[in-house]
Amino acid sequence: MADHLLIFARHPELGQVKTRLAYTVGPHEALRVYRDLLARTHAAANGVAATKTLWLAGNPLATDTTFSSWTGYTQRPQPAGDLGERMHQAFVAAFAAGATTAIIIGTDCPELGSAHLQAAFQYLTTHDVVVGPALDGGYYLLGMRAPIAEFFRDKAWSTASVLADTLADARRLGLSVAQLPALRDVDTADDLQAWQARRLPATS
Repeated sequence: MADHLLIFARHPELGQVKTRLAYTVGPHEALRVYRDLLARTHAAANGVAATKTLWLAGNPLATDTTFSSWTGYTQRPQPAGDLGERMHQAFVAAFAAGATTAIIIGTDCPELGSAHLQAAFQYLTTHDVVVGPALDGGYYLLGMRAPIAEFFRDKAWSTASVLADTLADARRLGLSVAQLPALRDVDTADDLQAWQARRLPATS
């Protein structure tokens, strides 16, 4: 399929996932939350017809079977470099493999559902770029119809300026941009509390 969905995730290793959250709730609870987020991301991605690539960071435990149920997903190790360089290489690989549109997501957004992903691909039929703004100033989704290297350069990753800087790049390049609804990532204890208060079921 010409629509490609790229998912950035980590192997669920104790002490290596949701590290900001772990400072407050501890590594075991952070790992439990991360596994829940993975399951929700998997449910959302399963509801979309696309070529799907799971880009994994970290080292798998010999006994871990978390991703064995992700059938139909190509699994690849994340390349070296900062987050921008890794995302850029993932997009380049997708378009080299025949993608006409590509969308990247992480695993931090429990409210992301299949409808958001479907809408993002639909937006790319009429726009150069689609973004899903995160309430922390970043984005939970980025999609495009061709690799745009500028989006991945000179960014202070994991800060509140990422979305604004990306939109500024798009304006400077004369690209049309569609935006999805703003959603909240779960990175901190406050984020977790806000999510738990809403008691959202897994979406699809």
